[in-house]
Amino acid sequence: MTANNSHPVAASQTHQLDLLDALEAEAIHIIREVAAEFERPALLFSGGKDSVVMLHLAKKAFWPAAVPFPLLHVDTGHNFPEVIDYRDVTVEKIGARLEVAKVQDYIDDGRLAERSDGTRNPLQTQPLLDAIAEHKFDAVFGGGRRDEEKARAKERVLSLRDEFGQWDPRNQRPELWNLYNGRHRPGEHVRAFPLSNWTELDVWRYIERESIDLPSLYYAHYRDVVERDGMLLAVGEFITPRDGETVTNRLVRYRTVGDMSCTGAVESDAKDVAAVIAEIQATRITERGATRADDRISEAAMEDRKKEGYF
Repeated sequence: MTANNSHPVAASQTHQLDLLDALEAEAIHIIREVAAEFERPALLFSGGKDSVVMLHLAKKAFWPAAVPFPLLHVDTGHNFPEVIDYRDVTVEKIGARLEVAKVQDYIDDGRLAERSDGTRNPLQTQPLLDAIAEHKFDAVFGGGRRDEEKARAKERVLSLRDEFGQWDPRNQRPELWNLYNGRHRPGEHVRAFPLSNWTELDVWRYIERESIDLPSLYYAHYRDVVERDGMLLAVGEFITPRDGETVTNRLVRYRTVGDMSCTGAVESDAKDVAAVIAEIQATRITERGATRADDRISEAAMEDRKKEGYF
């Protein structure tokens, strides 16, 4: 290899990025582009692994300065306590501003009603849209990845939402050569997905490389569960055994976290990151396909929620 057709390039001057380096660089580029182009961005932070990695990348993007935008969480009221504790400790540790939109507030004042199946994840859309409007956020970072399920697979890195917060597939822009068009009219906003091209395995390998702490329920632990609709649901305040269901204490972990009433555990003895990575390498079922009942409401459940303004 030569430079200027005459001088050989020293080996030390060439550097091939590995996959994690390339994904990290792309995500940091997206985060910086959004922060530069938009006036009031926010980062969705639930304490789940994808939002934890996204926050870690945001910290890297602006180091040694602080993350220059607030965090936003839509709290269903049925979250895992371990995750809420982790969220609060993390926010305090980095000195971030956290805005919390609570589904329970909407149920209490009648703006929303409990679903017959007890699941609250589908109720997050209105609190999310109201929080975006109240704080005048014009860009919202989300941890969605294209490998999770088919509605996310066709999502843009920058996803335009109209003045009602809704997604219109005909109103999305092409994204060529890592060029992102953030143009939007008053009242519209953009959802930005820095982890679009990551897989679940990429996320866990990055967690290992960066020594990122996670809520404990991502690793194997014993928990009382019932088997329902092919999933292991944690017994507690929001899930009680039905007739014919048997409570068992099993060694489980969670691949994804959400509303306790619709998020299932998987049997696992993976108690550290290396064991989780080995487990994921052997599986053929996506994390949401295996453990999220809210995605099974209909064939197009996530697509419908996206059009309404969710994720």
